[in-house]
Amino acid sequence: QVQLVESGGGLAQPGGSLRLSCKGSGFTFSHYYMSWYRQAPGKERELVAGIARSTGITNYGDSVKGRFTISRDNAQAMVYLQMNSLKPEDTAMYYCNAHDGWVDSWGQGTQVTVSS
Repeated sequence: QVQLVESGGGLAQPGGSLRLSCKGSGFTFSHYYMSWYRQAPGKERELVAGIARSTGITNYGDSVKGRFTISRDNAQAMVYLQMNSLKPEDTAMYYCNAHDGWVDSWGQGTQVTVSS
């Protein structure tokens, strides 16, 4: 079955950077649309960024455009989220998502905290 394992979260200062990674296993990675979502306490889960299966076409939430970059390595079954110019409002649990056109699969999440 689909397994997703996120890593790279932690504490960052405002204006700093973090790089999240997500390792996929148990499925044909290149066949799945991959995304990052986040959920802050008391808020709904929201799309951060998504990347298409083979074209590499990307999509970003308005609040992260120009600051975050999503990328993928299909050979390694990895998807990344480079986060620059971090703000306190980026503080949330970040989740990796794999979508095959019918079903969503989720990782366990990695916490990102932006604070001075």
